[in-house]
Amino acid sequence: MAVRPKKFLGQHFLTDKNIARKIADAVDETEILIEVGPGEGFLTDFLIGKASILILIEKDRESVAYLRRKYAGKTGIQILEADFLKIDLPEITKREKVKIVGNFPYNISSQIVFKLLENKDLVSEAVGMFQKEVAERLAASPGNKTYGILSVLTQLYYSPEYLFTVPETVFRPPPKVKSGVIRLRKKSGIPNIDYEQIKLLVKTAFNQRRKTLRNSLKKLNLQAGKIPEEILKKRPEELSPQDFVFLAKLLKTNEKGN
Repeated sequence: MAVRPKKFLGQHFLTDKNIARKIADAVDETEILIEVGPGEGFLTDFLIGKASILILIEKDRESVAYLRRKYAGKTGIQILEADFLKIDLPEITKREKVKIVGNFPYNISSQIVFKLLENKDLVSEAVGMFQKEVAERLAASPGNKTYGILSVLTQLYYSPEYLFTVPETVFRPPPKVKSGVIRLRKKSGIPNIDYEQIKLLVKTAFNQRRKTLRNSLKKLNLQAGKIPEEILKKRPEELSPQDFVFLAKLLKTNEKGN
């Protein structure tokens, strides 16, 4: 018997095998692979063989029971009834590198990205289906109207690649928006800066995105004399991720000075 999609969990089950195969093909083979929100295992079927250990993390109890029946006796598959946003990823992976894949619920997709960033030392790659606007935001360039907090923080640590768009008609039930599949691959050279510090800086700047940095960053007490005038005159969406690294290092220097 099929699982009943639950609106409060944001469940929209994929029904197109070609799309499921394309998502799976975008995932590089690995030792440990985590699928977030597998539902009925429609995508899971195409992920088998991609990793020595495939961990399915599902919050919905009905889906968990369905998956345990479906994959009973299948070696290499672990099924956890858990909320991905609340799990201790280092504990589950034994601090080994991991790749993550999923048809992510739209209502928590941004939170999932932040979870990946918090565990960036472990997550080497992620392939996910997001609401199309969120996927575009992750890959947006400076100056683009969709460029924002998620764009900057993600691109500091990962190289985003927008793979393809998915229509509403291939889900049960159909969502009201299109979806986009994106791949995030960990960069080899990442900034030597505290993640929480730069997150605070980026959020502070974009919380007043229409203001210039001279005004939006006042509350951080950055010494204006240390920041080049050409940066102070810009709005946050005009700055590259590396520009924010530069500002974060100035902020750190300023804190030491105090």
